[in-house]
Amino acid sequence: MYTTGFDKVWEEKLLNRFLNYVKIYSTSDPESASTPSTPQQWNIAKFIFEELQQMGLENVEIDGNGYIYATIPATRDAQEPTVGFIAHYDTSPDFSGENVNPKVWENYDGGDLPLNPETGFTLSPAQFESLKKHIGHTLITTDGTTLLGADDKAGVAEIVTAAEFLMAHPEIPHGRIAIGFTPDEEIGRGAHKFDVEKFGAEWAYTMDGGEAGELEYENFNAAGAVITVRGLSVHPGYAFGKMRNAALMAAELASVLPSQETPATTRGFEGFYHLTDFSGDVSSAKLQYIIRDHDAEKFERRKLFLKEKVTEFNQKYGKDTFSIEIKEQYRNMKQQFEGKMHIIDIAAQAMREAGIEPDIKAIRGGTDGAQLSYMGLPCPNIFAGGLNFHGPYEYVPLENMVLATLVILNIAKAQKHSS
Repeated sequence: MYTTGFDKVWEEKLLNRFLNYVKIYSTSDPESASTPSTPQQWNIAKFIFEELQQMGLENVEIDGNGYIYATIPATRDAQEPTVGFIAHYDTSPDFSGENVNPKVWENYDGGDLPLNPETGFTLSPAQFESLKKHIGHTLITTDGTTLLGADDKAGVAEIVTAAEFLMAHPEIPHGRIAIGFTPDEEIGRGAHKFDVEKFGAEWAYTMDGGEAGELEYENFNAAGAVITVRGLSVHPGYAFGKMRNAALMAAELASVLPSQETPATTRGFEGFYHLTDFSGDVSSAKLQYIIRDHDAEKFERRKLFLKEKVTEFNQKYGKDTFSIEIKEQYRNMKQQFEGKMHIIDIAAQAMREAGIEPDIKAIRGGTDGAQLSYMGLPCPNIFAGGLNFHGPYEYVPLENMVLATLVILNIAKAQKHSS
């Protein structure tokens, strides 16, 4: 495995860096209009920024929106293309990311892992078959009270560790390498204020995928929808013919959406409507959805379907009872790789050199790379190694993180073959 000289000492550096990162609270917030969307993201942003400075990277910068840029200087022909690596440091608001207390399980034996005896949370291969692939590995898990944050602090740790390794080994030939870290990816805004020109790469890779071997250059088309319902609250004893219960009307609308087109009932290239938040009372209610589909035409039909339902319910309950706002989030990046498949080929070969067979597939989600590809920076997604994201059962095998770091190093060395 350690064909590049990335030995056990470096593996320990990688592990300790990751453990430090996940303990730093950095959850993003979709309700906030600022960038970063939460003040706590500045804590890890400044931590990473200072690390990069201490390593001696060039052009280390953190801008007013929390985006971090740096470059690893070339050790061979400076005229060859600059390749970039990108990850996000925020964690999902789907589950608590505060006071993360990671657990390290060495030489996993294939059995149940009791994350938290008090709450009863247990990570079990009976429920998560992916564990069976990692018998004998070192697993990093949660303590059952928070998510872990391997999405995407594993990717951040891998990029920073690869950068540190290359700075410590100037004898390794490679071109100029750009690295970047973003806030707010988990709420669909990770690339919104990314400065592609400043980054200065011909193409890049986000290190934000799951299981070892994943390589993705096709993703969902994505949008977010907020449906607001206006009710009329009166005393329940005198409500006959007057009260309009916003919460009940909202629930009725949610019930008419296709029950077989949700995340729990779809897979592969099938799209969905996902109700992510429901709040309300008699006076007002709000439904928040994400809309996803790989097919552009079907994606447009999904957005239209929601609008039509709002119109129907306004006809039933009165004008302006329901309103909807749909915001585009990102698009399928597949078409951005027409004529540029060498970008995928380089990554696939880098995986084979690390002893992994590439698993090229479509993302049932999105990454910063999807938006960046439409901003002129082709940016497929490579595995970072974590599994069961966004909840208390999240975990990452250290071996996966090592492999991801080796893939970064192999791509760096392969730049001269890119043109």
